[in-house]
Amino acid sequence: MSGQSDIFDFLKTEGIEPELTEGVKRFRAEYPVPEEFGDRLRSRERSGGFVYYGREIWNKAIAALLCGKNLLLAGPKATGKNVLSENLCELFGRPGWNISFHVSMDASYLIGADTFNGEKVVFRPGPVTECARCGGFAILDEINMAKNEALAVLHASLDFRRVIEIPGYERIPIHGAARFLATMNYGYAGTRELNEALTSRFAVLSMPVISGENLEKLLFSRFPDLSPKYRGQFTALFMDLEKKAESAEISERAVDLRGLIDALGLIRAGLSAGDALDMCVRDKTFDPFERKLIGDLMESRIPRALDRSRIFS
Repeated sequence: MSGQSDIFDFLKTEGIEPELTEGVKRFRAEYPVPEEFGDRLRSRERSGGFVYYGREIWNKAIAALLCGKNLLLAGPKATGKNVLSENLCELFGRPGWNISFHVSMDASYLIGADTFNGEKVVFRPGPVTECARCGGFAILDEINMAKNEALAVLHASLDFRRVIEIPGYERIPIHGAARFLATMNYGYAGTRELNEALTSRFAVLSMPVISGENLEKLLFSRFPDLSPKYRGQFTALFMDLEKKAESAEISERAVDLRGLIDALGLIRAGLSAGDALDMCVRDKTFDPFERKLIGDLMESRIPRALDRSRIFS
């Protein structure tokens, strides 16, 4: 897919409510993007070509953003949180800022700080400030890894006040088109529960694990030359891994959708199926028993000796 209309074509094929897509078109017309931020506009060509499949989630996300809400995308790995965030930036035609939270991030990184420009001390705006001024979409990745100082910055930005206070400088009203899209994984090392005050400032989308039907669509969009037989087998393999993780027979390390897609890319480049799946799926676990279990599961679906001539047409 290419061109600005393609995302709307995709939503039409997914059965997204026409009223919502019309609302997005009105939003884009009302809020043109300043020319200097054009290099921050999102497209699938620039973000790896991924697209989120899931009609219900799309409907909910679009409706919330059109109503001026900020979104918290919460769920386990491989549910498409970052893909959906990027797709929403593209759909709404907004410049995007990716902000990955970590325990060392402080308020000055988000808002900005004083810096010396060679002649005098000036204020260097941070990503939240820039996003707020131009009406961008800020993707707050792994928000539940942030410390309190960083999260406190967001409180006034996310509620009805929609302002950013910069001590000693100015009070910045947040542009009408600006939105904050936060992502949150469960159970990762270093994560914690979000406090109620911050959570209440978001509309929360509980992201479901991708269905087999939608995974087949995703694999077809990424690898249209993948044979239908093996598209089904790779989908079944991912579903098998997911079930094993749910029953605690293996860890979630191997339930890696990116890894599955990377493995297919390596197979198309010339590696055998076994070597590619080892590198991108099995060997992301480090327990010997678990690796053996995953290896047996992979071989039951995809023979190790398979090469690209048998998998791709």
